[in-house]
Amino acid sequence: MNIIEKSESIRLGLRKGFQEGASKLAQRRCYGYDSGSDGELVGNPDEATVVRWIFERYLHGDSFGKIAAELEAQGILSPTGKPKWNREAISKLLSNEKYTGRVLLQKIINAGSFKFKNNGFMPQYLYSDAHESIATLDKGKHDKQQQNGLSTLPKTPPGCKKGGVFA
Repeated sequence: MNIIEKSESIRLGLRKGFQEGASKLAQRRCYGYDSGSDGELVGNPDEATVVRWIFERYLHGDSFGKIAAELEAQGILSPTGKPKWNREAISKLLSNEKYTGRVLLQKIINAGSFKFKNNGFMPQYLYSDAHESIATLDKGKHDKQQQNGLSTLPKTPPGCKKGGVFA
């Protein structure tokens, strides 16, 4: 098997895992979670408290900068372990669907040395109730934030089939 055939075989195996709901990428750890003994995501109590606080402050109208400054003032380390938080870290955390118990796979496509956002080029796979949710969205507040153009919180893409594939 040459390198191109091997690469294609790996790519097909990953997509098969996505389709069957068996992808290990769905269990990739992020701030607020640890990997359990079975590999499943489980809430990290200390970090989960921080994540819930960030969602709460955002839904109350605090800016990314204000949230970051308060975390620094409290001495809470960022997801990278640094004492300084920034707006981008807050934005990424708030837009990560994992905190609501969902996982969206194939958001980014790797094409050789290039990576790009998947805007319908390839199917994406949404797993609902994939793991413990550590943040919930107050639908009314979230809708108000969206109307004001302030929300970056995760949205279910159009055409999504619950627990399945969408284009």
